[in-house]
Amino acid sequence: MIVKEEFLSRLRKIFDLNLYEVKVWTALLSRGTSTAGELSTISDVPRSRTYDILESLEKKGFILMKLGKPIKFVALKPEEVVERVKKNLMVYAKERSQRLEKLKGDEVLEELSTLFTKGVKFVEPSELSGSLKGRQNLYNHLDMMVRDAEKTITIITTAEGLNRKFEALMPSLEKCKKRGVTIRIAAPIDKNNLKVAKDLSKVAEVRNLTKIKARFVIIDSTQLMFMLLDDEKFHPNYDIGIWINTTFFAQALEQMFELAWKDMKKV
Repeated sequence: MIVKEEFLSRLRKIFDLNLYEVKVWTALLSRGTSTAGELSTISDVPRSRTYDILESLEKKGFILMKLGKPIKFVALKPEEVVERVKKNLMVYAKERSQRLEKLKGDEVLEELSTLFTKGVKFVEPSELSGSLKGRQNLYNHLDMMVRDAEKTITIITTAEGLNRKFEALMPSLEKCKKRGVTIRIAAPIDKNNLKVAKDLSKVAEVRNLTKIKARFVIIDSTQLMFMLLDDEKFHPNYDIGIWINTTFFAQALEQMFELAWKDMKKV
């Protein structure tokens, strides 16, 4: 059986399998039912590893073990595998979420917080900085910044970025609004994001940005996150953001933004 490496690589990413697992699985799919020895030969996976791999695939819901001698393994329909993997993933995520939720108030979390608090005392504010790669990582950090806001939040983004921020940040922005945080958002407004802009106007002052193309967020005139790439030209996985804790730079950028803010039209 010859399966292209590119196809195997795609399967590994989609189903979160290692190389031996995906080789044995595709080998079994090509046969329907087979023994471990036959699959070892077809997939070019060492026989000593094949039983472990088959056991792993069975636990993950990819195959079934057929009773009898010799022991044979049966492939499931790919559509059924997708459904099983989805269900297993949801159960796993729920269990992990519950485990993390139990940490609140636990002595483990208190000890971790103590370590962090003591460590931060020895760090200069200007040294609290870092780079983040991948849009999901960027939004995870942005959400944390927004949740910690005490006075002001200033968001400058693109037309499509406005839609993403509504989806990722709206719950946290609503909580900030209730706490009395002043929120301002500037972005190009068009027919594709007008509804989102109006929904965001319930928690923030939203204005139409026409002359500037930028992506950055300022929190309490102290923390700043700015994105380095044009979101229309680069894949989300390659998006890069820089986070810095610098009152001097954040205030300077906010003052320049004030000049542009006055010329923007309200939504």
